[in-house]
Amino acid sequence: MYLFVVNKRSGNGHGYRTWLKIKTALDSKAVRYRHLFTESAGQAAKLIAATLSEPENWQGVAVIGGDGTIHSVLPVLKEFNVPLAVIPAGSGNDTARGFGIPHDPLSALDIMLAGQTKAADLIATSGGLTLTALAIGFDAQVAENVNASLYKKICNFFRVGRAAYIVGVLHTLLTFKPCSVTVTCDGVTSTYPNAWLTAISNVKSYGGGLHICPEAHPGDGELDICIVHGCSRLQLLRLFPTVMSGKHVHLPFVKFMRGKEISIHFDQQRLALGDGENMSTGPFDILVEPNALQVYAV
Repeated sequence: MYLFVVNKRSGNGHGYRTWLKIKTALDSKAVRYRHLFTESAGQAAKLIAATLSEPENWQGVAVIGGDGTIHSVLPVLKEFNVPLAVIPAGSGNDTARGFGIPHDPLSALDIMLAGQTKAADLIATSGGLTLTALAIGFDAQVAENVNASLYKKICNFFRVGRAAYIVGVLHTLLTFKPCSVTVTCDGVTSTYPNAWLTAISNVKSYGGGLHICPEAHPGDGELDICIVHGCSRLQLLRLFPTVMSGKHVHLPFVKFMRGKEISIHFDQQRLALGDGENMSTGPFDILVEPNALQVYAV
């Protein structure tokens, strides 16, 4: 039995339209399933926990929605040791991209029905669990501005969710001010003045396809960190086109680390987003939880 969790509001209603396609395919294949509708990420966790408590052989929980819905159910999936299936229907769809899951819903469904899973690490903080990336600083503020914007709704309507993040970069660049950050990675401490962001990533890309940590792998037992510091606003603006392809790794104001235990302390309050969801404003003590989740993937 599979449990489908459908966020009807994700992607400006794309979640519900996707579900109708999936339901038709499930019925035609005579697959045993149940489904739950949710209109918020927080509501999904409670509904799933109650359903998974019922006596049944649950083969997986398929989330039809965006990264925020997936983020909210991570503790439940870990607790019940049930694999995650991703049917992308959000704007960024970083989870699907990070695990090579196609955007086409029926192709994503086929991956789940094929039955192959991969072990994935989780990013653990005092604010909860994250699967894709923990963005702190400028990149988090970009996502926060995008999520509250009218242009995100417009981009979702035209199915160009990535474009909303490009607009968000320009929007945030006008007001954001960098500050000093101290980073400790597996016991080694470094301080970076004039830091714009630190991104702790479990997958290669975030923010709708920005390849922030091109060497990251979700099941290697370590977290990749990207620190952008000591650059002007113009240099930062020029950085983002290179992040689309991962070429920013060669820039002198971009630093990479990899480790299992990370501590990040900005000297000013900074917003952190995990899987695009608000986590806290720091300081941040971060651990990797190796192989804590199974994900249906090829």
